[in-house]
Amino acid sequence: MPPVLVGVAGASGSGKTVLASWLCRHSEATVISLDHYYRDLGHVPLDARSHANFDHPDSIEWGLAETHLNALARGEAIEQPIYDFRTHTRGCEVRRIAPGRLVVLEGIFALYDDAVRNLMRTRVWVDLDPATCFARRVARDVRERGRTPEEVRHQYERTVQPMYERFVLPTRRFADVIVRGDAPVEEAAGLVLRHAGI
Repeated sequence: MPPVLVGVAGASGSGKTVLASWLCRHSEATVISLDHYYRDLGHVPLDARSHANFDHPDSIEWGLAETHLNALARGEAIEQPIYDFRTHTRGCEVRRIAPGRLVVLEGIFALYDDAVRNLMRTRVWVDLDPATCFARRVARDVRERGRTPEEVRHQYERTVQPMYERFVLPTRRFADVIVRGDAPVEEAAGLVLRHAGI
């Protein structure tokens, strides 16, 4: 049986990764984070990289993401790039990923690109109120990405929220399943698995 592809989108901090991680642990799922397909900014001076707009869909290398998802859908392993969020570059190392029974693509733009979206059997939107999303974003970026709360707030106001409203939120209409990011993850995962036929 070929793998079932599932796309999980929503605002930054809505709970996409939590849902994808639960599916990985409990449903033989392989998780692909779209964040690792950000374009390498190694050619850009270091002090200018942090000013790039990572919340615009053009920041994603869509061709590579589509190629990898097609390979996974055929049951083939891929070598996923590893993106360093502290330096905004891709390292030389890659991560070899073999498809599970499910392949879950998670990221704010998981439902944005037509070709990528059309590979998905189940398209999921994770809903959560903006205040909670922002608080989660601050906690994550400070803990995992070496940012200060002030830097996170500035980026959120400058690009995250405007780009969410322009590019991400409109993709909600493509969702087959809408779940709450503050609901028990088991309930959300159950809805996803039922729609995916797992």
